[in-house]
Amino acid sequence: MGTTGTPIAIERPQTDAALRRAALGGVPEIARPAAVPTGEARTLSAALFTRLAELEEGTPGHAYVRNTLIELNLSLVKFAARRFRNRAEPMEDIIQIGTIGLIKAIDRFDPERGIDFSAFALPTVVGEMKRFFRDTSWAVRVPRRLQELRIDVAKAVDVLEQQLGHRPSRAELADHLHVDVESVAEGELASNGYVARSLDAPAGEDRADPGTGTRHLAAEESSYELVECLESLKPLIAGLDARDREILSLRFGQELTQAQIGERLGLSQMHISRLLARILDELKDGLLGDPGATADATDV
Repeated sequence: MGTTGTPIAIERPQTDAALRRAALGGVPEIARPAAVPTGEARTLSAALFTRLAELEEGTPGHAYVRNTLIELNLSLVKFAARRFRNRAEPMEDIIQIGTIGLIKAIDRFDPERGIDFSAFALPTVVGEMKRFFRDTSWAVRVPRRLQELRIDVAKAVDVLEQQLGHRPSRAELADHLHVDVESVAEGELASNGYVARSLDAPAGEDRADPGTGTRHLAAEESSYELVECLESLKPLIAGLDARDREILSLRFGQELTQAQIGERLGLSQMHISRLLARILDELKDGLLGDPGATADATDV
């Protein structure tokens, strides 16, 4: 594995039918785990995690169930990778790195805590991708300690500039960060290794020294991701029937409870709960891009 573009091989143990059945312990065998729709994958994953906890680590059965879980949840990695599609790194590399995060999440997940696996795994997958960018996106390789110090210094500059009304000195930055002045100087120098700049590049009109100058870090704007998700949801919501759209509006627009929605529509709270679960599964399947993901049934 790495940034060479060589795919990560998820090796499923060579097991005969009897061993597979024994490993699954009653869970239906899945011919193509990666092609399972999201809603069904969530249900199967819960059952497989329970079974995985019962198997001894290092046995062929444990390895078979673990690798099935990896393939079953690869769509989560692809979903997380979409937010980084504008990066220079190949999408294949990003997915490979995200798969490492998925494997780590599977190994750490405890089904007895009652947490949905996708909610547990997504931060780990995204964190693995961000570490990959942090470690590989530098034009000049610098130690991780200085990479992190550079970020701390940049954040402190923004905070102190607002508080003091002027650009903070190294002494003020050092006092704010509880480090010495030499460390602040190292962090500032490290920022020069993040992006290589041509010596012939013209400076701004207000720069005294051509080709040099302080580089300002851009802050990540989380609202952009929210806007992207909302835009992706628009056509999916438009494709729902009128009743489904009304239920979404009442639940997430007017913030009514399921019981209140049921009273307004003349349906039971349990019926509303099933309808909401189906609608949300359809929307999630659409966002993840599962071609075979469709609603199992439409309640009437």
